Amino acid sequence: MPRIVRRKVQEDRVHFAKSTLSPVLQRVYAARDVHDLRELNKELNQLLPYHDLLNIDKATEYLIEILKKQDRVLIVGDFDADGATSSALLVSMLRRFGFQHVDYLVPNRFEYGYGLTPEIVEVAYERRPDWIITVDNGISSHEGIAKAHQFGIKVMVTDHHLPGNTLPDAEVIINPNQPSCAFASKALAGVGVAFYLLLALRARLRELNWFEKNNIEAPNLAHALDLVALGTVADVVPLDGNNRILVHQGLKRMRLGQMRPGIRALLEVSNRSPHQLVASDLGFGLGPRLNAAGRLDDMSLGIECLLSEDLEKARDIAEQLSALNEERKQIGEDMQEQAMRIVQRLHLEDNRSLPSGLCLYDPSWHQGVIGILASRIKESYHRPVIAFAKAEGNILKGSARSVKGVNIRDTLDLIDKRHPGLILKFGGHAMAAGLSLDEKNLPTFGQAFAEEISHHLNEDDLQGVYYSDGELGLDEYTLDLATQLREGGPWGQAFPEPSFDGEFNLLNQRIVGIKHLKLQLGFPGSHRILDAIYFNINTDEWPNRRAERVRAVYRLDVNEYQSKRNVQLLIEHLEVVD
Repeated sequence: MPRIVRRKVQEDRVHFAKSTLSPVLQRVYAARDVHDLRELNKELNQLLPYHDLLNIDKATEYLIEILKKQDRVLIVGDFDADGATSSALLVSMLRRFGFQHVDYLVPNRFEYGYGLTPEIVEVAYERRPDWIITVDNGISSHEGIAKAHQFGIKVMVTDHHLPGNTLPDAEVIINPNQPSCAFASKALAGVGVAFYLLLALRARLRELNWFEKNNIEAPNLAHALDLVALGTVADVVPLDGNNRILVHQGLKRMRLGQMRPGIRALLEVSNRSPHQLVASDLGFGLGPRLNAAGRLDDMSLGIECLLSEDLEKARDIAEQLSALNEERKQIGEDMQEQAMRIVQRLHLEDNRSLPSGLCLYDPSWHQGVIGILASRIKESYHRPVIAFAKAEGNILKGSARSVKGVNIRDTLDLIDKRHPGLILKFGGHAMAAGLSLDEKNLPTFGQAFAEEISHHLNEDDLQGVYYSDGELGLDEYTLDLATQLREGGPWGQAFPEPSFDGEFNLLNQRIVGIKHLKLQLGFPGSHRILDAIYFNINTDEWPNRRAERVRAVYRLDVNEYQSKRNVQLLIEHLEVVD
């Protein structure tokens, strides 16, 4: 049974004097290490300065040289939503700056794999670029950059992933996570790094009076924040103070209708209202549709949607992306059923607890969906998971997802050092990583992985935890508080949306849709009744007709139906109280 743990609040460190914030929201912020109202300022002038990024001046001077000579630039991105938004951002904004020869190339994951590989450089060379600029990749592309130099192509790397022991020999690297970089936020997504590069370039061009001399209107980079917000949320990077500003400002503009046609079209096919948009809509509505292109087809489709200036064309592409996402869902559900059977067999055959880290493989699994599969199994079994799929020949591609307390990229690095040659290639960051193995080495790797994870997680960690911000009083279940909580974000990775826990009388329960549980909950000694919904329940456990009293972990939400607004609990965990 998962544990319910209440987040700790050091009351003496909370300094919201003369604040209009509700006591509940003050408690929520304090539990997330926010202790002063100034930390909640989400205006653009509070962004960290671009000057702190290592090599930013050098990169800017290279771009100015490219601009003056009108060299040919090819943007090479990753095949996920961060890569797509990064690519669309640089292509669209560099063109507005006056670059006349800017195009993009995104590797097909099934043919070329991740990053600037030698193979994708050969494809890039056919377009005869003078420069390649990577976005959301490149920090581990030693061989690809060497290949580009053989062709006489210069390379600028913009990335956010953790570097290896050595850096590639690019002309310049912008990455807040590279050694000696003083930029205070190490959590920038790839699209955030690209945005900062544009900030620096615009500032330098203004100093040179470039825009006036060339009769070009200086681009308003605030218009690009819809892309920055989408890529940042979809990549599930930690929403530290700097990222919260970027996401908040992007959401703010989208709520006002200030967004590019491609994002408007993605909102439409996702059935999301721009006026009520929150970060989770980007993460669960738009992000998966963009990612579906890279998982099943070609991410160029997603980038074209984001670059389109014609709403009807964007709608057509968005419909294609939505159809791909539906296909991805079906594939993912089938793979999840297979994976759960594999885990259950592991448990039964060993007659003991499962390994601390799980490695799962089936020859039929789709290479583009194993990341989602790893996430789902991780959520079910509360431990790091790597799902593998067959690539070319005897090579397996793995996608890893981790839990709190385990840096998965560092874990792979340790295994690589202790077992040289076992892993062919790996890279990533704390919570997600990718790797490749020879198929014959999978059993050895699986054992090494489980052993390494066991050093970091104890038995309690493996039971799963639901974190709560405490109980709410009967008078706190209000539309006003629900709205304050909704607007108090943006919430996301490392800045989780507020959850609460409590015991309730279970008055009514029924299935709606296919596997959602609609509930009515009551309080002892009160006539107050609350509506609640629990999505994607285990139908073997619910409805439970014997349950009269339950303990729930939930979020406070506003349900809007037929122009009526009511408080509703979104159940995250439900257990019977005996």
